[in-house]
Amino acid sequence: MQFLSYWHETAPAFASGAQGPVQGHYDVAIVGAGFTGLGAARKLAMEGRSVVVLEARSVGFGASGRNGGHLNNGVSHSYLGVRDRFGREKAKSIYRAYDQAIETVERVIADEGISCDFRRSGKLKLASKPAHYDNLARIGAALREDVDQDVEMLSKADLAREVVSEAYHGGLLQKKSAMMHMGRYVTGLGEAAARRGAVVFENTAVTSREAHGKGWKLNTARGHVTADKVLLATGAYTDGAFPWFRRRIVPVGSFIIATRPLTDAEIASTVPGNRTYVNSRNIGNYYRLSPDNRLIFGGRARFSGRSDQQSDAKSGKILRGALAEVFPHLADVQIDYCWGGLVDMTADRYPRAGEADGLYFSMGYSGHGAQLATHMGEIMADLITGRINRNPWDGLPWQAVPFHTGKPWFLPLVGQYYKFLDLIR
Repeated sequence: MQFLSYWHETAPAFASGAQGPVQGHYDVAIVGAGFTGLGAARKLAMEGRSVVVLEARSVGFGASGRNGGHLNNGVSHSYLGVRDRFGREKAKSIYRAYDQAIETVERVIADEGISCDFRRSGKLKLASKPAHYDNLARIGAALREDVDQDVEMLSKADLAREVVSEAYHGGLLQKKSAMMHMGRYVTGLGEAAARRGAVVFENTAVTSREAHGKGWKLNTARGHVTADKVLLATGAYTDGAFPWFRRRIVPVGSFIIATRPLTDAEIASTVPGNRTYVNSRNIGNYYRLSPDNRLIFGGRARFSGRSDQQSDAKSGKILRGALAEVFPHLADVQIDYCWGGLVDMTADRYPRAGEADGLYFSMGYSGHGAQLATHMGEIMADLITGRINRNPWDGLPWQAVPFHTGKPWFLPLVGQYYKFLDLIR
């Protein structure tokens, strides 16, 4: 078993990184070369702006290359809860933002010729308890009435054609959801941004910033750049150079294992529907088949703010146990990859984007960034240039998490709380 991201290991390396010293003045500097940063860089460069991207590690090193490979439409919250908080019209616009986000990914892939196995698979939200099915049915009815007539409820009997497990009691099918090879996509997006004119520096962490005229000077160990405007797109990997944001983002570990390639018979007896799947628990699991037919199975596993080999290994054992509970016939299947990554959570699990502390930013995707981030990058590009404001999170207040300065010491307590909720409801 390799303690490496399957997406990283099975994708080509980014080949268009800038060489030499970090220097010069740009219209826009972007911190972070994931989906958000690269999506913004590509669009800005296409519109004739000079753009530099500063990445602390490598293109796609963070959440963009460490996720479960899902592009799921719909919000992470209960749609009914979103509607109660924001009202019907705002809830509909938030829901549609995720639909539009997948359309953005699909368009960029087509426009740039990125080979990444994109497919509209549909997502199946699986009811882990009978009461969860009733709740999903209420959500499905509200979605059909308000915003998405294509959603479909599947009974426990219906599930036999989708997922072969006794762990579930039915589910909600959202047919617009998709999947792709995340590593190949983020590399392709980076190459596209560079081809369009963006300058991308890898292994170039921003160590500090200071005002420079009406813009900013960003310092790195390899030199500095100045820029009229700065977009922060670092998510859970936001460090001490940006303390205002660090106090508002909670980095939470999300962990994943990938099996050896499954046989056709094993696929037929496991996930014949070949969709993205997620269960309805607070501490849930999600899974899908990879392009080479591995079962990629992930979840929170442990409430930890760390992702390293030791932490990943502990979480991998928990995930293997969860996999065996859902699919007993795969209890002894070989695990080829085990990896983790950090998810940028906000206190209320709604993303945030806009302008604060003198910077533009988009982050806090709370586990739903793979589908949303490229789209938000383009939205931020429009906002930076003053072209149009399509920000679905515009005006949403963002308070600092009390007693939080960057290290989430409170995560074990949060984990115990969610475990308790899973027991009682």
